[in-house]
Amino acid sequence: MSQGTPSLIEMLGIDTTINVVDVGANPYGGSGLPPYDGLLKRGNVRLVGFEPNPEALTVLQSRKGPNETYLQHAVYDGSVQTLRLCQASGMTSLLEPNMAVLGAFHGFDQWGKVIGREEIETVRLDDVAEISDLDFLKIDIQGGELEVFRNGTKKLADCLVIQSEVEFLEMYEGQPLFTDVDLFLREHGFVLHRFVEPTSRTIKPLVVNNDPYAGLSQLMWADAVFVRDFTRFGELAPEKLLKLALILHDIFSSFDLALRALLVRDAMVGERLGQTYLQKLQTS
Repeated sequence: MSQGTPSLIEMLGIDTTINVVDVGANPYGGSGLPPYDGLLKRGNVRLVGFEPNPEALTVLQSRKGPNETYLQHAVYDGSVQTLRLCQASGMTSLLEPNMAVLGAFHGFDQWGKVIGREEIETVRLDDVAEISDLDFLKIDIQGGELEVFRNGTKKLADCLVIQSEVEFLEMYEGQPLFTDVDLFLREHGFVLHRFVEPTSRTIKPLVVNNDPYAGLSQLMWADAVFVRDFTRFGELAPEKLLKLALILHDIFSSFDLALRALLVRDAMVGERLGQTYLQKLQTS
């Protein structure tokens, strides 16, 4: 949410809770706090998180609130898989690192080096009983995201927004890329909304400011945000539209699309939340 803009909860005096699933909830991964952290702290999130790393899971369990559930499941396709443990834990994956690609960038040939392998059981998203409803899905599992979607279509049928890491280069052998994820989710009623923190790196041998992490021109990965097709908001239930507006406003500052969701809901239930929202946006 943009600085200085109050939560939709405060703006409209509403009281609703979103159901969040976080696949890859490692507190040491990514950019730090999860995107739904503000709503979680407010008590407007029911969270089911997945983290197979025992150390990370211990941290999550030690500081969880009453509406948080964390499971030591590796979400994938329900089969036994080989987990590749990499030198940099953030690159550990069920897929084999692609050294032909990684070797073209500073540091990645070391960070992606496999230092151990272990057999693990995986579960299908559709088979997780703890997920009774799903509004917002966040997922970051190093190239395995599409397989989770393929094995989670029943749960995704209720989902409103997905934030998924996607790659633009084959950092892991045979991994699906952004285009594959985009096509699959479009077939299931989602459209691309935006990219969050697109990341580039400098191709060897050039080094920018003596910094191996510095980006230049080659885009490598990003978080992609997918939302329900806004031309079909009328197919959603009024409560789902309210939750959708909350996610869009508080998490992504997507005020235009939040307004659209509220106006469609108002037409269903005979309220004027959309007009109130628009007026408060214009005067804030």
